[in-house]
Formats: sequence, C-alpha cells, structure tokens
Amino acid sequence: MADEPSKKGKGALGDLVKAESMIQFAIALPAGCVIGWLLGSWGDRHFHQAWMGVVGILLGALGGFIQIFRTASGYLKRDAK
Repeated sequence: MADEPSKKGKGALGDLVKAESMIQFAIALPAGCVIGWLLGSWGDRHFHQAWMGVVGILLGALGGFIQIFRTASGYLKRDAK
C-alpha cells in the first residue's frame, strides 16, 4: 500500500498519456505550418501581397517547434520526478 503513490502514471493509463504526447510531436509542426499557410494566404488575398503566405508558413513552423519543445520539456520533467 505504501508503494501506491510511487506508481502514479504507470500502467495502461500512463502508456496512453505517453502515446498522446508522441502524437502531439507528430502533429504540432505540420498543423502549425498549415494554419500559418492558411492565414498567410488569406492575408495575401486580402492585402494584395505575395509574401504573407511564406511568412505564415515560417511563423507556423516556429510555433510548431515551440510546441514540440514545450511538450518535450514537460515530458522530461515528469520523467525526472
């Protein structure tokens, strides 16, 4: 009974949480790029510019990398405890 708190996050539920974190890694960068591209292409059409789509993709990629970094650092902090 005394070992119960140390097993928190282990087992099937803990494995699902780890799998969800890995899925976030796989989705964060492409989703950020697509959202940035959509917003940039809207800006291209709305403001009659040709460079906003590229900037949107770059900003979306940056946002995706930031999300990956935050998820990874949180995952590493949980494993260190």
